[in-house]
Formats: sequence, C-alpha cells, structure tokens
Amino acid sequence: MKTVLISENDAGQRLDKFLTKAYPNLPGSMLYKSIRKKDIKLNGKRCGISDRLKTGDVLTLYLKEEFFQKSPREYDFMKAPNKLSILYEDENIMILDKKPGLIVHPDETYHFDSLIARIQRYLFEKGEYLPFQENSFAPALVNRIDRNTGGIVMAAKNAQALRIMNEKVKNRELRKLYLCLVHGSLSQKESLLSGYLEKNEAQNRVYISAHPSENSKTIRTKYRVLEERGGLSLLEVELLTGRTHQIRAHFASIGHPLAGDGKYGKNADNKRFSFPYQALYSYRLKFTFSAPAGELEYLNGKEWKAQDVWFLPEFYRLPVYQGTAPINKKEVASHEKKRN
Repeated sequence: MKTVLISENDAGQRLDKFLTKAYPNLPGSMLYKSIRKKDIKLNGKRCGISDRLKTGDVLTLYLKEEFFQKSPREYDFMKAPNKLSILYEDENIMILDKKPGLIVHPDETYHFDSLIARIQRYLFEKGEYLPFQENSFAPALVNRIDRNTGGIVMAAKNAQALRIMNEKVKNRELRKLYLCLVHGSLSQKESLLSGYLEKNEAQNRVYISAHPSENSKTIRTKYRVLEERGGLSLLEVELLTGRTHQIRAHFASIGHPLAGDGKYGKNADNKRFSFPYQALYSYRLKFTFSAPAGELEYLNGKEWKAQDVWFLPEFYRLPVYQGTAPINKKEVASHEKKRN
C-alpha cells in the first residue's frame, strides 16, 4: 500500500493523468482496473478516472510495490550545459533569451541538451526543483520557438504559474514582437498581411494561399519596415495569429523570404550573406492581461527585450539602401541611437 498527499503542484489534474505521470511503471490497463476495483481510493472513498485532484487530497494505492518504482535518481537534465541567458526571474516564472541552434524540448535528435533541460538543471542546482519531492510536476515551458529561431521563451516554476500563463497565451493576453531580415524592399512600409496556411506534416512545411481550403487556417501578420540596407529589409513583426512557420512562410509567399531561410528561401539569395540560421528573433515581450491573473497579477504591464540579436551587427555593416524605395528616417535614427 502507498499513501500520496496531493500538493499544490499536483492539484487540478485528472486522477488518471496524475497517476500516469507519477507512476510510469503502472500500465494503463492496470490503472483503470484498479480504480474500478477500488484498489485506488481518494480520501478513503471510491473515485473515478476523471476526478479532479485538490490540494490536501489523499490517495491510497493498494498496488504491488513494483508499480511504484521510478527510474534511478540519475537525472538526464544534469547532462545539459549550465548555460542560460536569463532576462527575468522570480519565484514563479523565468523569461529567457534562447539562442538559435538550441532545441526547446527533446526531439528525435536529442542528446541531453535542450532549453528545458538547462532550466531544470539550473533550478535543481539552486534547490528550487527537487524531483524526488514532486509527484508529477516539473518546471515547464509556456511557449516554444523553432530550433533555429532565437528569442524570448517563458518558463513556469510551479504548476499554478504554468496554468495561469497557459491561459494567458491561449487568450492572447500578451504581446510578442519579432525582428527579421527579408530579401528585397517591400513596397508597403507598414501593412497587415492576411492569408490561409495549410501544414504538411510529412514535409514539416506549410503552404500559404489567398483562398481557404478544407484544412487551412487563417493567418494575419502585421509588420513595419525599420530600415533597408544592402538588399535586405529589417522588419518588426507582430503575429496576430500564431501558426507554425507563419512569419517565414508568409513573407516568402509575397516574394520576400527571410535571409538565411533554407526551407522557404532561395539558396542563390542566401549565399550572398551566409547566415547560419534564418534571420528571425523574438525580441520583445509584454504582458497585457485583460482578465485577472491571480498570483501573477504583478506581472501585468511588464515588458522585456532581448539585447543581443545575432544578425543585427552584420546587417548594420551593409550599405544603406540606395534605390527608389523611401526610407523611414526617424526609424533609422532611432535604431542608430540604440546601436550606439
């Protein structure tokens, strides 16, 4: 028999979801059978698989000891480098600047290094994350960006913060801005692009169309040109919808692919600049809560900016655009001032 006290980090989960995460050696068939036979009880009473756990609840598990065994305490996250760029941290959340080339979560090429592994190692070494004291929770990312895209990523240190932030992301109660370099000069220096995006899972690629199809989703991408140099345009972009590869595919679809983008761009164009990644960076984040945020209300209105956007130094070494397209001199002056 085993008795489990439900903590704040475990509360709010369905019973079956909690048990699956807490005891990975417990087969699903055995889990559901044990609930039906009352070998698993909640607060001493019969329970159902969809019951929601609350802080202070007590689970009693009348199961064989083998089902409670967990993997040895040799944590994979300790193999990740202890290198992070932290823009902000408190007892609930972390705001990080992820560099391009680093995956955020493990994938099929995972070799013990990912952003979440680095975060978990960092918090473990600080004593803020102790896996052996947790039943099911681990620090988690609130948002994610592609391996070869750099920029701001949010992480939650506890389950309550994760639930609140996931809700804020879902309801778009935050503002994220990107910087990117695209090939060519855009005729409209500020605009809202609209279209329809369809994802091809097998190709890990998306396609943009002006007309909807059965499997397409609406996309809206707002941009403004900040400066033009040497055949490239520096844009500030805001996603009004958040779809896979939206920025990369949307600008490629109007004839202005991102510099360094091997998937949606042209090799002949990219060879001119030899960027190792697509020139795209999630550089600015602001919380704009329109509904109560509970214990995270103190974050409302706060804003962060990434200071080290890797492709800007090379861009500023290019000659100022000399064509017929107008330049926003005020924006140029502003960025020159920031750069200096």
